[in-house]
Amino acid sequence: MPANSPLTAAEARDLLAFAGTMIPASERYGAPGADDKVIFAEIAGSLGRDRDDIGLALARLAVLSGGVFADLPAERRLAVANQLRAEGGLPLAALTRVILLCYYRDDRVMRSLGQEPRPPFPLGHVVEQGDWSLLDPVKKRTPFYRR
Repeated sequence: MPANSPLTAAEARDLLAFAGTMIPASERYGAPGADDKVIFAEIAGSLGRDRDDIGLALARLAVLSGGVFADLPAERRLAVANQLRAEGGLPLAALTRVILLCYYRDDRVMRSLGQEPRPPFPLGHVVEQGDWSLLDPVKKRTPFYRR
C-alpha cells in the first residue's frame, strides 16, 4: 500500500481481501488476482474522489461480515461479498469501478486476455463489425431532444 494512501490499515486489509475475492488469481489463464501486490498498490493509489464512497462500501462490508472482512474464511468472504453486491448502490459501484480499472491496466492481465499491453491509440484495435440494421428503429424514431 502506498505510504500516502488515504486508507486506514483495517480498510486496506478489507479492500485487499475484497479485491482478491472479486477477482481471484487464475493459474489456468496465467492471470494475477486483484489482490496482487502491484495491482493492489495501483488500487490503493487510485481512490481519489471515490475515497468517501469506497469508505462507505468498506464500512458496510465490515457490518455484513460481523467484524473484519479480511479475517473471514474464503467461503464466508465470498458470501458476504455477494450479499454486498446484491445490495448494490453507489458506494459499491465506486469500489468495483476502481478495482476493475486498475486490474485491467496491468500488463499481465492484458496478456492473459490475448491483448497486447499497450494504449489503444495510435495503432488502434480491430473491432468486429456488428449488424448496423439494429439501429434502424432508433434512426426512424422522432427526435426527442432540443435542437
